[in-house]
Amino acid sequence: MATSGTPRRRSREDVAEMALQLLDEYGLPDLTMRNLATALGVQPSALYWHFPNKQALLAAVSARILAPLAELPIEDLGALGVHEAVRVLGARLRDCLLTYRDASELVSSSLSLGLVGSPVRPQLLEVARRHGVPDALSEVAAEVLVHFTVGYVFHEQQRRTADSLGLLDAPDSLNPEDAVAATSDGDSFAKALTMIADGLDVSVTRNAEPRA
Repeated sequence: MATSGTPRRRSREDVAEMALQLLDEYGLPDLTMRNLATALGVQPSALYWHFPNKQALLAAVSARILAPLAELPIEDLGALGVHEAVRVLGARLRDCLLTYRDASELVSSSLSLGLVGSPVRPQLLEVARRHGVPDALSEVAAEVLVHFTVGYVFHEQQRRTADSLGLLDAPDSLNPEDAVAATSDGDSFAKALTMIADGLDVSVTRNAEPRA
């Protein structure tokens, strides 16, 4: 039986949750296995009981960041229609990424390595199928939506970090005031989501037209 002086055994969930906390507090560069082990009160080697390598750990953190997307009821999305579902999924993905510091950079890495799946693909494909949209078109739309949103938020978060360090006040900065304002304004993002949704609508219409 464990004594009061014995450290509590850490679970995989404990490790991933602490990693997410460190990411948000200190940023991705400081999310090292050594710093994580110190925060948990264990030796770095203990982390490898739960994750074979750091990329696997970061993928688990990415999955936690993206988890709220899976909570969107498919019935509600289906009732909105494909066009609005694109906008809702994109907005929710952006919200997830903005919740944590450097989340876009981390998620981008996990996506590019194939360690996490597309956070919008399952829902968008299901909604699209219910409305008769070919998978080939909705697959492309999902890909575009993810890449655009992750890239957009990466830009936002980089600007916010630079602003917090006072770097946007440097003489070489291009319109720093406009850049800072853009990070807190979702209007341009919402307009871009509408363009992506419109593009899918146009593609569906063209696909349905009889070929000459």
